Amino acid sequence: MASERSAIVKNADMSEDVQQDAVDTAVQAMEKFSIEREIAAFIKKEFDRKYSPTWHCVVGRNFGSYVTHETKHFIYFYLGQVAILLFKSG
Repeated sequence: MASERSAIVKNADMSEDVQQDAVDTAVQAMEKFSIEREIAAFIKKEFDRKYSPTWHCVVGRNFGSYVTHETKHFIYFYLGQVAILLFKSG
């Protein structure tokens, strides 16, 4: 179950409370969905709704990234074996 997975934040430029919301939203997404694209879509839509657009989300087990983000709007973390990159740009 997703809630049993521990969150490990690898890199963040985001307030602590929004970081926690990102982790909580990811746990919720992983409890609802099993397909990575659907997990990413859920997280992105929730953050667009809560913190205004435009958020981008990548979910997976093996990917590289190099992104430009707005200040204080970036987090990269693991939930179990799954990496989640969430950032606002645009």
